[in-house]
Amino acid sequence: MPDMPDMPAVTIEDTYSGHIAAGGPAIRRTVPGAEIIKMSVGPMDNNVYLVICSASRAGMLIDAANDAHRVIDLIEQADVDLQLVVTTHQHADHWLALESVTKTTGVDTAAHLLDAHALPVSPTRELADDQTLTVGELDIAVIHLAGHTPGGIALALTAGDQTHLFTGDSLFPGGVGKTPDAEAFASLLGDVETKLFARYPDDTVVYPGHGDDTTLGTERPHLGEWRARGW
Repeated sequence: MPDMPDMPAVTIEDTYSGHIAAGGPAIRRTVPGAEIIKMSVGPMDNNVYLVICSASRAGMLIDAANDAHRVIDLIEQADVDLQLVVTTHQHADHWLALESVTKTTGVDTAAHLLDAHALPVSPTRELADDQTLTVGELDIAVIHLAGHTPGGIALALTAGDQTHLFTGDSLFPGGVGKTPDAEAFASLLGDVETKLFARYPDDTVVYPGHGDDTTLGTERPHLGEWRARGW
C-alpha cells in the first residue's frame, strides 16, 4: 500500500484493553519503568509495538509490519528516542514497512540469524537465544522459538513483578502459530512449553503479532489440547 501523508495523524489512547481495531488509534499501557504502545496496521491486522523506557525515553519498535506512514507517525507521536527495530520473524507481513521506517529513522535493526536472510534490510544485529537487548534502563530477553519459521523469536520485558512477552506469530490466544509440518509443530510447541510456560508465571502478558493480548495463565490449561490436535 502506498504511503498517504495526508491521512490523519495517529492518536494514542491511554485506555489499554489489549484489543485494537485495524487502522484505529494506538493504545498505551504504562508499567513500572516502561510504556507499551500497540497499534494495528495493514490488511492482516498486524500488531506493531513500541516499548519505551520511561526514564530515558529510549525505545524499541517490534515489527515494522505495514503502513510505513502510520508507523513513522506513531514514533513521532510517542515522544520516543528510537534505538532499534526488531523483526520477530521472516514472514513479509511483519516487515513490509521495515525499509521505509529505517530509512526515515536511521536506527539499527535486529532479527534472529536464521531468518535474517529473508528481510529487505540486513540486520545490524543478528540475534540468538538468551541474548539481552538493553533499551535505556530496560533489559529485554531474546527467546528463540523455532517452528513457525526457523528464526522466530519472542521478547520478554520484566517490569516490576510482571513479565510482558512479545511473541510474534509463535503464540496466540488459543494456540501456537501455524507451522508447515508435524516436525515444526512439535518444535514450536516444545519451545513454547519449555521457554515460556515453564519459565514465566500465569500473570505474564502475551502480546501476539496479530489480534488480542492474552496471558500465560489463560492459555496454560490448553497445552495438552494443542498437542493432541496437532496445531
